[in-house]
Amino acid sequence: QSKGKKPLFVQLVLDNIWSLYESVMKRDKEKIEKIVTSLGLKISARESRHADPKVHLNAICSQWLPISEAVLSMVCNKLPSPLDITAERVEKLMCVGAKTFDSLPPETQELKSAFLKCSSEGTAPVIVFVSKMFPVDAKALPHNKPR
Repeated sequence: QSKGKKPLFVQLVLDNIWSLYESVMKRDKEKIEKIVTSLGLKISARESRHADPKVHLNAICSQWLPISEAVLSMVCNKLPSPLDITAERVEKLMCVGAKTFDSLPPETQELKSAFLKCSSEGTAPVIVFVSKMFPVDAKALPHNKPR
């Protein structure tokens, strides 16, 4: 960077995205056509002639860099398998607040084995886990509080 060279990520990824964005916003038809043909995309005439250039940009990007496929593949690659979950973790997920696993009704406790098996059989119970996430200031986290 000290010699005026760009980082590799900027050269290979960001410059291409910026170039596409700039071409579409300026409506440079020759450059857009070159990009679309080099990427092998099929953009409809309706989208390319739309008054709002963001529609054209969205059509190109949704085919070139589909976010749904990228997120799903990253989740599949990075998240641990549900079969690798420990019994203690299942108990923590099934308990709310200060309740202990032993205080849950017997029917609920029986779900622990189904939770650990992750069975897709027709007779297996369907378990849905709903979680609400909200932002918290990093200073408020327990490991960042002064002692």
